[in-house]
Amino acid sequence: MTPRDWLLWLGQEPLWIGGFLAALPVLAFLLGLVHGRGRGNDAPWKFFYSALVYAACIPGTFAAAITLYLMLFAGENLLDVNALVTLAPILSMGATLAIASRNVDFGPLPGFGRLSGLMVVLGLTFGIVFALSRARLFIVFGGSIFLLFGLCAFVFALLKWGAYLAFRKRDEPPLPPPKFGA
Repeated sequence: MTPRDWLLWLGQEPLWIGGFLAALPVLAFLLGLVHGRGRGNDAPWKFFYSALVYAACIPGTFAAAITLYLMLFAGENLLDVNALVTLAPILSMGATLAIASRNVDFGPLPGFGRLSGLMVVLGLTFGIVFALSRARLFIVFGGSIFLLFGLCAFVFALLKWGAYLAFRKRDEPPLPPPKFGA
């Protein structure tokens, strides 16, 4: 089974996929009603939020990568793709995170640092690969050499930070995001 076959198979199950994706924001809303205001980071609730965030972010990140790949590399038109498989997980992830962020601080959630680090690394890697695939190496960079070094340092710092968050050991404290400028 190829990845395209798997995506086609998922598209043939609209009730299950649509139900799962619609249930995530609804669960985030209901969870906020159950535990009361300001108690989302307390002991039992933070684990529910953590599972909910993972259930939304893993398919959402995968769908974002697939959608960007289909659009930018394969040249697919977004009007021709199955929206339930490519766009709905991204919308569900966004809605779930937006609703959950009203009730819980994501920083102390178990595993959220690793998940956000993985999303940063995946996004930056995708951006770098896309830029390299479209770059014409014989064209000279139009800015100054200091701007090029600054851009390289910025991308490297974000990759390093994202990789640290994604692959750090349990006993290592999470690092704050890199700061640029004054």
